[in-house]
Amino acid sequence: MNNRNKLPKKELPVVRNFGLMDIRAVDEGNYIEGHPAIYDQMTNIGGWFNEIIERGAFDGCDFTDVLFSVNHDLKKIPLARSRRNNGNSTMQLVLDDKGLYIKANLDVENNNEARSLYSAIKRGDIDGMSFIFYVDEEKWEDIESDMPTRRIQKIKKVIEVSAVNFPAYTGTDINARDQAVLDNAAMALENARSQLDNSKSELELLRIRSQILLKMEE
Repeated sequence: MNNRNKLPKKELPVVRNFGLMDIRAVDEGNYIEGHPAIYDQMTNIGGWFNEIIERGAFDGCDFTDVLFSVNHDLKKIPLARSRRNNGNSTMQLVLDDKGLYIKANLDVENNNEARSLYSAIKRGDIDGMSFIFYVDEEKWEDIESDMPTRRIQKIKKVIEVSAVNFPAYTGTDINARDQAVLDNAAMALENARSQLDNSKSELELLRIRSQILLKMEE
């Protein structure tokens, strides 16, 4: 399908993965910590556009209820959860200089999956993180080029973060297991280009009207 016929909508959830060897298992207290989202990192999204999460994009973001899962399996019981990011939550979220940082307290004694995840991260078998969010504000650059850039300026809500098996998407490969993610990315680009085309049409109409008025005044 032609790139110009596909694009993403802001009201749909977005999944993004970061393979930065950033997730760690902390021995004291059986914690998992790391960054599921990084500022100012340019990433190619499905071969359709580059994307950057700008510094400050999480300011004012809704972190009311955020789950911690493995590979975005929302059907399973969460391994940790942040409710309003209070001190009683089993996961804490912090905005630092790098991006969105999380620290999750895993119940390795009573939860077999939590124990397996903790071991896999400590061994280096799982080394990436990902998150699901909603975009609030964005800006497109070089929208008419073959490879435009989408700058995410404000993130409206984060609903989940995950430890993931395949965090890094090199070249044009963005989590190819999830076709819905790719379709949403394509739809976002098409929407942006459609808005640009509409703006051009309105400007052209104004130009024509101005020419007609000038002729009438002659």
